[in-house]
Amino acid sequence: MNKSVIIVGTGLGGLSTGLRLASRGYKVTFVEKAKQPGGRLNQLKKDGFTFDVGPSFFSMPYEFEELVKDCGIAMPFEFVELDPLYTVNFRGSDKKYSLYKDIDKLSKQFEDVEPDFKAKFTAYLKKCESIYNDTVEFAIKQNFNSLPDYLLALSNVNPVHLPVLLKSFWSQAGNYFKSKEARQIVSLVAFFLGRTPFDTNAVYTLLSHIEFKYTGYYNVNGGMYTIVESLIKELEKFNVIFHYNTEIVDYVSDNDKLTSLIDQNKKSWQADIFVINADAAYFRGTVFNRKKFTEKRLEKMSWTMGYLTFYVGLKTKLPQVEHHNYFLGNNYEEYAKDVMKNPGTLEKPYYYVNVVSKHNPVCAPEGCEALFFVCPVPNLLHKTDWSDKQAMVDSIIDDFSQRIKQDISKDIVFQIAYTPEDWQNQFNIYKGACLGLSHSMLQIGAFRPKNYDEQFKNTFYVGASTIPGAGLPMAVIGSKLVTERILDFK
Repeated sequence: MNKSVIIVGTGLGGLSTGLRLASRGYKVTFVEKAKQPGGRLNQLKKDGFTFDVGPSFFSMPYEFEELVKDCGIAMPFEFVELDPLYTVNFRGSDKKYSLYKDIDKLSKQFEDVEPDFKAKFTAYLKKCESIYNDTVEFAIKQNFNSLPDYLLALSNVNPVHLPVLLKSFWSQAGNYFKSKEARQIVSLVAFFLGRTPFDTNAVYTLLSHIEFKYTGYYNVNGGMYTIVESLIKELEKFNVIFHYNTEIVDYVSDNDKLTSLIDQNKKSWQADIFVINADAAYFRGTVFNRKKFTEKRLEKMSWTMGYLTFYVGLKTKLPQVEHHNYFLGNNYEEYAKDVMKNPGTLEKPYYYVNVVSKHNPVCAPEGCEALFFVCPVPNLLHKTDWSDKQAMVDSIIDDFSQRIKQDISKDIVFQIAYTPEDWQNQFNIYKGACLGLSHSMLQIGAFRPKNYDEQFKNTFYVGASTIPGAGLPMAVIGSKLVTERILDFK
């Protein structure tokens, strides 16, 4: 008899895990709080406009290729490499930096601000590649059964990298570049982990290797939500069942075994195995009531920042704006150092703009443009009052209009914004910390909440706040690791 599996949540980690298990004969059922699947990898449709709600591009496509190969299916969606990766704009300058993987094309743009940029950048990437090759397989792509097991694995890492563990991403970049332009642009990728270059460890400079040399970044034809839609179709071929508007609030157990989960309507969901794709730390505390994850203890953990995201439909085109864009202010260091604590620094923010309809014209009516803005902000641990949401949105739109020399405010036909409060309420994201627990050195590997339950032997976790961490490729890797756990479960 095939074992039954309940998966709580339909984020990428949950969908990938479900596909791996269903392809092996497990009877899989999903329960999802929201009215549609995807978790943070979601979609918003309104007035003819279509927006990706969360991630707008991804890296490490080989993880998706490994996933479909493991499940015996063809790649169900098409992805296209970005070239350039994105553009960066500095306040007070009309110069636009295009981040090409072609080092010669990239280097020419820095000739006037960073002498010998090509040699410096080549040396920087060589170090990033070395860190990647010497750490990823040991620290990211395997399960650890204990802290000593994890520390033993780390002992195999080349000791030449030990000094890096004592530095921040920002200081490591400073070893190679002196200009604010080069240093800030190189360190932008640290924000992708949900923190800043000043509180992200230098070991994560390995991301620069992924950005510029290894795989680059990719868009999905039809929009990022196509990933979710295509995985759902593949899962349905394995007779996987989905139940939406179903929030798990309680449980029933028998000693070291979880027997059922209880939803908001007191319906019981029974299975042989349970996989939690909700936040691993938050779920343990709010549903399982674990002492290690009480509200008081959750507050003391290191969480990622919040995001102010807003989605704008325009009745005009923006030919002067590229697909993926970063707009930096003149107070990058002050802003990045204070963003988690001092909301006042948001007056001149760093923000990202994705012109969604550049790559996928179907995402906006003819002659229109769909824009997706992201601005890092304090999560709800640091800022609880978001009554100033519209004022913040207006200030960013005003700044953006000045930068592109076109007032878009008069052409807005649709606009909606999500604050950390909205992210918390809609997606059960603790305190609106959009990428879950941070990747501080004491919250990675075996220090991170485990992907198997401490008490219930038939319960497992996948997603941002368990191993290996946050991000789309990490979710796919996490699905492989938790599947290994489940296959070993007797």
